[in-house]
Amino acid sequence: MARNKTATLYSAKEPTEEQYKRIKQVLREKMGAKELIFVYDEKITSGFKLEVDNKLYDWTVEGRLHQLTSKLNALESKKSVIPLMRKAIGDFKPLAVSEEIGTVISVRDGIAFITGLESAEYDEILVFDSGVKGIVQDLKEDRLGCILFDSDRFVSAGSKAVRTGQIAGMPVGEGFIGRVIDSLGNPVDGLGDIEEEDYLPIEKRAPGIIDRQPVNTPLETGILAIDSMFPIGRGQRELIIGDRQTGKTAIAVDTILNQKGKDVICIYVSICQKASSTAALVNKLKSCGAMEYTIVVCAPASDPAPLEFIAPYAGCTLGEYFMLQGRDVLIIYDDLSKHAVSYRTISLLLGRTPGREAYPGDIFYLHSRLLERSAHLSDELGGGSLTALPIVETLAGDVSAYIPTNVISITDGQIFLESELFLSGQRPAVNVGISVSRIGGDAQSQIMKKASGTMRLDLAQYREMAAFTQFAGDLDEDSRSKLNYGRSLMNILRQKQYSPIPRHRQVITLMTALAHKLQDIPEEKAGEYLEKIFERAEKEYAPMCEDIDKFGYFNPDYRETILSLADSTVI
Repeated sequence: MARNKTATLYSAKEPTEEQYKRIKQVLREKMGAKELIFVYDEKITSGFKLEVDNKLYDWTVEGRLHQLTSKLNALESKKSVIPLMRKAIGDFKPLAVSEEIGTVISVRDGIAFITGLESAEYDEILVFDSGVKGIVQDLKEDRLGCILFDSDRFVSAGSKAVRTGQIAGMPVGEGFIGRVIDSLGNPVDGLGDIEEEDYLPIEKRAPGIIDRQPVNTPLETGILAIDSMFPIGRGQRELIIGDRQTGKTAIAVDTILNQKGKDVICIYVSICQKASSTAALVNKLKSCGAMEYTIVVCAPASDPAPLEFIAPYAGCTLGEYFMLQGRDVLIIYDDLSKHAVSYRTISLLLGRTPGREAYPGDIFYLHSRLLERSAHLSDELGGGSLTALPIVETLAGDVSAYIPTNVISITDGQIFLESELFLSGQRPAVNVGISVSRIGGDAQSQIMKKASGTMRLDLAQYREMAAFTQFAGDLDEDSRSKLNYGRSLMNILRQKQYSPIPRHRQVITLMTALAHKLQDIPEEKAGEYLEKIFERAEKEYAPMCEDIDKFGYFNPDYRETILSLADSTVI
């Protein structure tokens, strides 16, 4: 060896002179170490540990048991475990374990800086001598930065850190459906352990172009304003954006409720929300029977920043597991603006250079590598899909801020919720002018496309005319008629929370409203009028309603039937 090394021997019993001599000879010949230091360690009951050049060779009883435990844990089958255990014990041959260990040089605010782990990889899990775990997030020539998953009270300068060789991952399986878990996959709902079927890395390359197929199958939200004008397809990424308390989460929850009976697995990722708010949401999902197909990943505001940071990636990994089985998955990230703040906190503590609004330079990559994993896979890969509804919070409606513009450029459209509309009673408060779906009619059923017609254009004209005539004293008959028609359209877009509307009712509402059947009916009577049409249609033309819900094909006879129902219904 080019440089002299010092070896350290840990044991509860000091070697004899003869043993010293033999050990030194082996160290000099095999490892190039010329000095040997003995350290008394009363914790070692039998055997010894040898540390050479940041590598630990474990030849203790505890080390051998650890090897055996690891071998048993690696068994693939969990059903007939006794024969496998016998085989594993019979084949077991204890070896001196070589571990690369490092030393903590400083700890602050959940970040540990470590020296000595020259071969550690990005996102690798490290285990400290106190049992605390963390993942590598910063690699430098002389040290690395590790974010801790537990309190930094249990890690201090001088603590030892050991590489596991395992990249940060997430347990997955069917057992997670209907459960509330934390960012590491541990259950937090008090319903017992979850049987995992696999362990997948939380960071994964997004599917390539060849692995995808066009987004052409609708994933309906049950919200008339969205399904009619800004349709969402399976595999799409549609941003929900708006100020605080404008109904962003309400849209996400209604979308989950609307997937009941449609064979779609829903994943709701709560990032830095109040634990009480997430608990209330879970209770609502349970009361509506939606937890049967929903997984909630919870990283509350009380969690350390590292757990908030990995929460959306953990949820995405769960979603990918089901997508690769050929199933359809909806995932909601609530919300990515708080996720960006958590990452900024970690980055600043790691000493990275701050940029715009103190965010690090890779903040765009943070969300792009997450959202790009949403896809509609090709038939060769099973045809599954992962649809993402990320949520971003704005300040005073400023969609040109740093994080909103980043996420807007990554997604396939945005649903913008306006505070002014919300406070005026228009709920959901969707701004028709700014909202857009870049997938458009490709992800809309044929009959919904026909039924929505010129609705978006009519609403845009109404808003422009309403702004122009708000101070006018006298209006001509034509202008008054157009305003009444626009108000009737705005009125049908008002919808109660937790009340998703089935497709056939949406079609009936749109065809009736766009045929000017509602503009002369008082707003307070419009709901009653539509309800009577729904009841008659579902009773007298049940096959038509079932056909619209199931297939969504356009039939000209349906329009005539619906309009005749509207003409013959009185309030």
